[in-house]
Amino acid sequence: MPLRAVETTRLYRQIAGQIVALIDGGEFSAGSRLPPERELAGLLGVSRTSVREAIIALEIAGRVEVRVGTGIFVTRHDQRPAPSPEAASVGDSGAGPFELLAARAVIEGETAAIAAKHARKADIVALRETIVRMRDHAEDTAQRDAADRAFHVRIAEATGNGALAHAVAGLWDQRRGDLWARTEVHFHTAALRAKTLADHEAIVVALDARDANGARKAMHRHLQRVAREFQRGWGDTGGGPRTATARRAALNRDRARILGSTP
Repeated sequence: MPLRAVETTRLYRQIAGQIVALIDGGEFSAGSRLPPERELAGLLGVSRTSVREAIIALEIAGRVEVRVGTGIFVTRHDQRPAPSPEAASVGDSGAGPFELLAARAVIEGETAAIAAKHARKADIVALRETIVRMRDHAEDTAQRDAADRAFHVRIAEATGNGALAHAVAGLWDQRRGDLWARTEVHFHTAALRAKTLADHEAIVVALDARDANGARKAMHRHLQRVAREFQRGWGDTGGGPRTATARRAALNRDRARILGSTP
């Protein structure tokens, strides 16, 4: 028989698959609340960010409902959308939001440091103009995102290295994936936009001062802060406060269900 290419399944897809198997096997009934992300991460031996990406993928596929401030609930059969190729393959073609932010921090941190040594006054003026556009179009997602993209790409262009500019633009454009878009639905707020503007201002100040280390740190702070915002809890204690004993008992029950051990 002919050989077939081996496909690597992204970690969050593997996690999503395990959760779906538990749902379909009746371990988590329709309408029930899933264990908190931090418990799922501990039980599965993975990072909380990977669990969050898995949950968002399942939300897009219609298998769970995320209720901010309450928790994550298994959708009922009559609430699920009809299966589609798009839902089945969601996110497989690109990096998840947290992988993307980590990669951007590596590349854009150094790009900002290089730009601090080469940026011209025209670059600084253009960067400040993008901040003004972001502020003026705060409620217009398309205009705001275009200005945000222009800010990051202009910094890369200021290095004089076209390959860096191309890399930064490519990383930015991966934000258009389903996982990123749904994550923003939950966590992109007016407060986040205000913090982004302040971050951008700090980066420009460092660039204008030709402070390479300051520019690198300011870019890292910016992207790490966005990652923290995307990790904010959306209801890990949705069932109300529990005693330490109750939490341990719940954790043991969940471990038994997920790992197949005897409680």
